[in-house]
Amino acid sequence: MFRSLHMKLVLILVLLILSLMTVVGAFLLNSVVGFYLNDFYAQMAEVFGDAEFVRDLQIEKADEENGVSALQQVLSANKGALGVDGRNRNYYILDGKTGAYLDGSNEEKGRMLDKTPNLLAALNTGKIGDDGDVTADYMDVAIPITRGAVPYIIYIYDTRQTVQDLNSELFLLIIRALVVGLIISVLLSFLLAKTMITPIERLTDGARRVASGDFSHKIEVGSKDEIGVLTATFNNMARQLQETLQAVENERNKLDTLFLHMTDGVVAFNRAGAVIHSNPAAAEMLGRPIAQDSSGDYNTLFGDIAPLSAVLEAGQPGYLEGQRELSGRSLELLLAPFDRESQAGVLVVLHDITQQRRTEELRREFVANVSHELRTPLTNIRSYAETLSDNPGLPPETERNFLGVILNESDRMTHIVQDLLALSRFDSGHSEFHMTCFSFGEAIREVYQAVVLDAQRHGHTLELKLEPGLPEIRADKERIAQVMMNVVSNAIKYTPDGGRIAISAGRAGNRVWLEVSDNGIGIPAEDRSRIFERFYRVDKARSRESGGTGLGLSIAREIVERHAGSIALVDREGPGITVRMELTIEGPGHGR
Repeated sequence: MFRSLHMKLVLILVLLILSLMTVVGAFLLNSVVGFYLNDFYAQMAEVFGDAEFVRDLQIEKADEENGVSALQQVLSANKGALGVDGRNRNYYILDGKTGAYLDGSNEEKGRMLDKTPNLLAALNTGKIGDDGDVTADYMDVAIPITRGAVPYIIYIYDTRQTVQDLNSELFLLIIRALVVGLIISVLLSFLLAKTMITPIERLTDGARRVASGDFSHKIEVGSKDEIGVLTATFNNMARQLQETLQAVENERNKLDTLFLHMTDGVVAFNRAGAVIHSNPAAAEMLGRPIAQDSSGDYNTLFGDIAPLSAVLEAGQPGYLEGQRELSGRSLELLLAPFDRESQAGVLVVLHDITQQRRTEELRREFVANVSHELRTPLTNIRSYAETLSDNPGLPPETERNFLGVILNESDRMTHIVQDLLALSRFDSGHSEFHMTCFSFGEAIREVYQAVVLDAQRHGHTLELKLEPGLPEIRADKERIAQVMMNVVSNAIKYTPDGGRIAISAGRAGNRVWLEVSDNGIGIPAEDRSRIFERFYRVDKARSRESGGTGLGLSIAREIVERHAGSIALVDREGPGITVRMELTIEGPGHGR
């Protein structure tokens, strides 16, 4: 019954009217009671707060014979001020000690008075009893009075009948309003049904159309309220859904394009082994066209790698791997089954690992070079050590020479290991740089002073040319000095005795540069591009003779590049070479 939106609206409106009238009725009834209660005690406080009235009650007249009669006259004269009507509200004169009735405006009710809390408070404490109780069905106040030497209690008692009569009228009024409200709610429900349910029905019809794929129908927006906003939002949603479906289709086209142009080859076969899809990269890698006919079945293309049944039985997410060499290429094959809805088959992915193989070759060559570089000094050390051990009677001069060779070869091994560790830290990213600001020119001068004696021992002419005003740079001073020392030492080492070496430096924009030129043996043109490779040496025999490891320039390039700088050979005429290093003044992170 209440599944209908119309009935739900009726029920909601009825409950709303009932709740509203209940709250309003309770509020009104409580307000009336509170108003009368407050008004009663305010009136009593005002009357008994009148000093003249209280004096008339307390002061005994000279010819007075009966105090009760005198009090009766005063109270009777102030009935209007006290609101006494003899029916609902009355005053009573009671004995101040026992509370017995003495006189009042209604003798019949006065003799049946109950001992209320206010009356008891006046009798027991002698203080005014004027505490109001909302839950009680009466209002009262008890005022202790001493007239002459005799104590009395003036007791005002109201039955609240006026309040009850007014509440009854209010209750009937609320019931009538409730009936009218219920009638109005039913009428409003029909109006709301017309203004709300009809647009909702249109929305429902529009939703059915969208669900069936019809986006052409647009629902008319008949209002600007929430229903109208909902209708407009639905139209916008339908439009966005249509655009989303179009975007999905576009993405599908993009994926198809990506599939066609991806570098890895992909070939899909059905359960029978026939080609159902392939991309050009697969045909290019296999060196043959892949057609959806007998020439393109699985057994013809990949039967030698793994049987079709074995791949299909691999399950999800299982796969098989294989490799193939074709026309100088190394191909890695991944064969995996797929099962999409009712279609199942095998997917073969071809990945060209030729470059990876070359990298592995370079790695093996690197290991071989390291082994060779360490084997030579180890062989020399062992040979000289065995000679010393087997010939204890060698002349002292010969022993010193042999020990010198052993120490030199040990130093050579130490340098090789240190260089390898440095490169390893660079490759792993664990090498830390301690950036500080220092004078670029002063660092060059320190390197010059460190090598000048070595250059003189070889008879070289060592020149230093620095532009004035070289700035401070932000870099790892020790690492940069290591690069400078390596470049200058190479120039000294590979320049025949009596040569000329020039060290020059300057500034270009926000970078500083250093050039080291010599007129030594130089480097052939075909080797210039490889001198910064690890373990690469133009003349291996001469390099080993001079103690070189082939790692110095590799380490120098790693250090400079990590400072966002550059190091390279400068093309120039004449014998020898020129090495140029450039660094940013503000350190890594700042370009030209």
